[in-house]
Amino acid sequence: MDNDPFRHVNNANYLSYFDTAVTYCEITEGIADLLNGPLQCVVAEVMCRYHHPVAFPDRLSIGLRVARIGGSSVRFELGVFRNEEQHAAAEGYFVHVFVDAATLRPVPIPEPARAKLRQFAVGSQED
Repeated sequence: MDNDPFRHVNNANYLSYFDTAVTYCEITEGIADLLNGPLQCVVAEVMCRYHHPVAFPDRLSIGLRVARIGGSSVRFELGVFRNEEQHAAAEGYFVHVFVDAATLRPVPIPEPARAKLRQFAVGSQED
């Protein structure tokens, strides 16, 4: 399913790669218990810039860093790397907003989560 009729990965799949990488990071690093906790994260914005195509059976790696930590949101920057290449085939960003699981209203990022996000941060990222 990865390759489309043009014999490369369809553009929409890159957003799925971003979503998987961010969610995996948030769960495995203990940033948020997205499945059972009182908070969830919802996507507010996503962008992808394509540099060159990838295709099955390329081996992909997704690089992730935190570019900005706001009051209730975090902006991740991501890169999609093909095989062992040093330059990203695609790059973009993914904004997650922390919300109350019951009301889906934005809530401040808890300090323990904020501290873990800082571990992935570059530069001066907090508002």
